[in-house]
Amino acid sequence: MRKGEETRERIVAHAAEVFNVRGAGGASLSDIMAATGLKKGGIYNHFGSKEELALASFAHAAGLVERRFVDVWREPGIAALLAFVAEFRGYVRNPPLAGGCPLLNTAIDSDDTHPALRERAQALAGELRERLRRAAAEGQARGEIRRDVDGETLATVMLATLEGGVMLSKLDGDPAHLERCADFLEAYIADRVRA
Repeated sequence: MRKGEETRERIVAHAAEVFNVRGAGGASLSDIMAATGLKKGGIYNHFGSKEELALASFAHAAGLVERRFVDVWREPGIAALLAFVAEFRGYVRNPPLAGGCPLLNTAIDSDDTHPALRERAQALAGELRERLRRAAAEGQARGEIRRDVDGETLATVMLATLEGGVMLSKLDGDPAHLERCADFLEAYIADRVRA
């Protein structure tokens, strides 16, 4: 890897944390300069705008989220659903990035103000829901999951419940909210999803 590419990756990694904590609108160039140790020209030598850097930073953050779930998607059917819940449990105490869940933070931050970031957050959420839907379909094909379970609904409810638990836990500074959500989903899968 060339020096310019290394510098660009370092900027993105540090800026991703700044954007995840402060949001795209709240992160100043001064914040990014402090985090990277570079001057304005050093940053703009690699990125044409703050928005371009924000998009690259979210791509980096999304990659961190996706890597957290690599082992989850190797599991078959119902095991993938339960592994997803188990992996999400760690989001409050051990988030993929400083500031918490980048999907949740970016979705809230970009909702009305940053359409390009909103699209990227939608894509990540859509990918997670699709993986959960496929795990449910695989579980049905294996006879592990009831036939009347709608995979689309299950995927939406799982992701929304866990992200909501992260939000409440972060808001109150208490991981118990996410723990309760994870416990509820595990019981729901055992009682209402498993064949």
